[in-house]
Amino acid sequence: MRQNPSFAMTDIAELRRLIDRNSWMTLVSHTDDGLVASHYAVLLDEDRDDLTIVGHVGKPDDLIHGLGERELLVVVQGPHGYISPGWYGDASNVPTWNFVSAHLTGVPEVLSTEENLRVLDRLVARFENRMPQPRLLWEPPNDPAYIERLEKGTVGFRLTPTKVVAKRKLSQNKTPEIVETIIAELSGDGAYANPALAAEMRRAHEAMRRPA
Repeated sequence: MRQNPSFAMTDIAELRRLIDRNSWMTLVSHTDDGLVASHYAVLLDEDRDDLTIVGHVGKPDDLIHGLGERELLVVVQGPHGYISPGWYGDASNVPTWNFVSAHLTGVPEVLSTEENLRVLDRLVARFENRMPQPRLLWEPPNDPAYIERLEKGTVGFRLTPTKVVAKRKLSQNKTPEIVETIIAELSGDGAYANPALAAEMRRAHEAMRRPA
């Protein structure tokens, strides 16, 4: 991802928020057979306050990625959406795409069975707890034998990135009036309505206006 100083995202707290709110990520490795990519839910490591992440892959994906043997690129994709040139008024302009994204690169550590089980437990709880009647990992009808078979089919990993490239392109190069128009269009009911992106733009621009 090409970086632009105007759109660079470097604040650790904001990056942790991005990771925490966008768990479905893309894992990319460069192998002897070329590039490979997989898609998995990933979480922040609850025992760390940096950008360390934990997750798992299925055994077939572990074989193609070679976890622990080479660099892994993890792509975090936040809110994103189309921005029409019609929202800029009468000045010459072209369409663009606003987005928030981060690339985390490093050599992952393969987790032990016990650590992997804790990650699997956290993943299930993270998403099931929103349900009216959560079905958690260790609760019936799941039994220990079933969970043991489940764990054996996965490989857990922890990745502390040695390289982070993050970008928040949210019309920072536009006037406040145009920004407000874009947010209003994204918040409406038009063809490209995108409330999540509108909220992210509002958050970013309010932060820019605060005294340092």
